[in-house]
Amino acid sequence: MAKALIICAAGMSSSLMAKKTTEFLKSKGHDIEVDAISATEGGKAIAAAEFDLYLISPQTKMYFKQFEEAGAKVGKPIVQIPPQAYIPIPMGIEKMANLILENI
Repeated sequence: MAKALIICAAGMSSSLMAKKTTEFLKSKGHDIEVDAISATEGGKAIAAAEFDLYLISPQTKMYFKQFEEAGAKVGKPIVQIPPQAYIPIPMGIEKMANLILENI
């Protein structure tokens, strides 16, 4: 199973996106689990390298460079989520799923 982690400001909106995106991916036959964490824990999560892909939410894009550098140290991809893929409606969830599939 592949794993992706959304790094968000507080982890609340990202938890909903993670749940909905995991459900969508599984419904399409993909064995990918999506989880979420707050930005304050993001650096530690990346350093632990337990996920295959790290996604940075639109509201935490100011930390992207920092997280990207941390990802490079452990050989893990760090991807900025565009705002259109961060909406918990079918269109946004599908865009998030496609972003994950393109980068995992």
